Amino acid sequence: MKTLGHILKRYTAWVWSLLGPLGIWGVFVITFADSALLGMPVDAVVAAYVYNNRSHFLIYVVLASAGSALGSVPLYLLGYLGGEKVLRKRIPEERFLKIHASFESHEFWALMFPAMLPPPFPFKIFVLGAAVFEMRFVHFLAAIFGGRFVRFLLLSLLTLWLGPKVADLLGSLFRQHFPWVLAALAGVLLLWMYLRLRRKQVRHNSEPGC
Repeated sequence: MKTLGHILKRYTAWVWSLLGPLGIWGVFVITFADSALLGMPVDAVVAAYVYNNRSHFLIYVVLASAGSALGSVPLYLLGYLGGEKVLRKRIPEERFLKIHASFESHEFWALMFPAMLPPPFPFKIFVLGAAVFEMRFVHFLAAIFGGRFVRFLLLSLLTLWLGPKVADLLGSLFRQHFPWVLAALAGVLLLWMYLRLRRKQVRHNSEPGC
């Protein structure tokens, strides 16, 4: 455990040495790299930036969201060019069909909702799915930006309230109670969609001639 902790500490120091010269754009670069290449400690970095410069927290949220959205483009192109074979190689058939059904019914929410969730949720599978199931590119970028914006805004507000260690705390809670967190978020989303549809129905019924 001590060796692992030492490795993580050196890795974190190396990441910060790369981001330091970039200033405010370091948030954009690390979220872009996280989406395009491999997993990076984005939540901890965003939390540290926000904590050290609180007046700019909303700028960090926007840059982090934009970096995540644009960094997902290479994977989108891979899915678009590779077709279903790329996705089917990575997930079981049953899961493939469920993801396909979610994109068929509500493609925007099928991508935005997973974009809100931190690791270890396998978000890149949904990025591939968006390409395979031919989601419009503009909607693709908007869904990821919107989902990441919600995620990083919540993280930033909690950081301003509780401090930068909140990223580690939230990550630990999410990993330990993944099914419950997922069920709670799904319940909130379903309730929001229900209220939204009900409001539209009430508005429609109140229009003249209905």
